[in-house]
Amino acid sequence: MNGMPFDVGAVTLVIIFAAIVVAVFLIKGLVIVQQSEAMVIERLGEYNRTLEQGLHLLIPFFDKARAIRMRRYQSIDGEQVPVTYETIRIDRREIVADFPKIPVITKDNVTVLVDAALYFQVITPRDAVLSVENLVQAIETLTQTSLRSKVGELELDRLLESRQEINTALTATLDEAGNKWGTKINRVEVQNIVVPEEVEQAMRKQMSAERERRATVTEAQGQKEAQINVAEGEKQAAILRAEGQRKAIQTILEATGQSVKEEQILSYLIALEYMKTLPDIAKEGERVFLPYEASSLLGSIGSIKDLFPGNISK
Repeated sequence: MNGMPFDVGAVTLVIIFAAIVVAVFLIKGLVIVQQSEAMVIERLGEYNRTLEQGLHLLIPFFDKARAIRMRRYQSIDGEQVPVTYETIRIDRREIVADFPKIPVITKDNVTVLVDAALYFQVITPRDAVLSVENLVQAIETLTQTSLRSKVGELELDRLLESRQEINTALTATLDEAGNKWGTKINRVEVQNIVVPEEVEQAMRKQMSAERERRATVTEAQGQKEAQINVAEGEKQAAILRAEGQRKAIQTILEATGQSVKEEQILSYLIALEYMKTLPDIAKEGERVFLPYEASSLLGSIGSIKDLFPGNISK
């Protein structure tokens, strides 16, 4: 054949080189993003796109995944120690940030330790990576600042009773700030409020005194109501007795044809009441001594009785 000689070795080298380039391209360029993850891709240092779940192809040496800096707390020797790390795979699931206790001063100048947990979720990975240097640290700092501000508006008693109110207020404040970081603050939970020992003892004494005061008030109120009921009963009994006497007087006057004075009728009624009490008096001894006044009262019974018609005397 005419022309330049065919160099088999050179062609083989070219093919091998091309295969290596393709292999490197595939190894470096193929990326699998798992479900609930995302990756932020920059091309030549500028934001290019966000990769969602699935298989993706990147241009090696041109495309690069931007890492996000995160921070978590680990328990070491009983203490919560922060650990900072970086990852190119952004977790889009709900994340729990359990922050350590922080000292907070209430409105009445009592220093308490407040333990809060925060639940958030990355909604826009691009903003979470490019808008803040350390997402969790920024959220934690904002949580502590907002918590101190909210607790500082409340006195200790109100603070212990308004935990849900604090949770709601913090959630609204943090969610508004988290929007620019591409983050959704789902909720904030104040888990524990530690009160100084001396303040806790004073609160126990105050609660004990309050319980005793309420018991005393309840007892006094019961006695008052009982006395009112007794007085009301006596009042009603007196009214009924007076009504009975009025009717008795009216009956006697009608029966005697108005020939008897009301004073005599009253003496007659009193004598009848006295006679009713004699059985009770007799129970206390074998003999019953009647005073002179009783004899005159009993005598009025006969005088009035003689004036009654036959149907009344019965």
